Amino acid sequence: MNAQTVNRRAALRTTGLLTAGLLLGATPAAAVTRRPTPAGAWAELRRGNRRWVSGKVVHPHQDRARRDEVAEKQEPYATVVSCIDSRVAPELVFDAGLGDLLTVRSAAQTIDPLVSGAIEYGPAQLDVPLIVVLGHQRCGAVSAAAHALNEGRELPGRLQDIVEALRPAYEHADGDVEKMTKLNTIGVVTELKADRLLVRRITTGRLKIVGAYYSLDTGLVTRLV
Repeated sequence: MNAQTVNRRAALRTTGLLTAGLLLGATPAAAVTRRPTPAGAWAELRRGNRRWVSGKVVHPHQDRARRDEVAEKQEPYATVVSCIDSRVAPELVFDAGLGDLLTVRSAAQTIDPLVSGAIEYGPAQLDVPLIVVLGHQRCGAVSAAAHALNEGRELPGRLQDIVEALRPAYEHADGDVEKMTKLNTIGVVTELKADRLLVRRITTGRLKIVGAYYSLDTGLVTRLV
């Protein structure tokens, strides 16, 4: 067997392995699914939220086929930073499914170094094109912090850390809790936009950070910034 024959057989084996990999769902670099743009990801979230508001949800990507599809690899199109409130579940609010969203939840969507690291993971490791910071109507954490600050008392345990994180918004909200929620959401967006791991992606157009507000009464998400 000459060298030319060996090389031809090696090339055929390589081609066959690549083809088999594509058929079996493997994702070599050239076959990775193209991600949506930041604007496209936001549009997809808005479509899902409109379905939620109208009661015409489709519950996408919530079956066994989807579970099998994402078992080895995830490609979420957005990270949603939201409150821990049980009434504000991002996958429901945006009518999304398994593998669609990364969700980072904390009281009043406040952030600290660990939370920031969790938010950074999506863009830095998975090339997620969109981060949405989602505040919501009648937030209990914001109300509790506002009352504590108004009365000059300290909350027990680590709850006081939440109060301190919300203090800047409180000081500019003139006692209005809903305004405080929105100001805090905008403040978190501003902080994330200055994050050194996210800045380059923002400036090159690979990442967008949006601040939004969820109405418990209507289910509607509106953009703040």
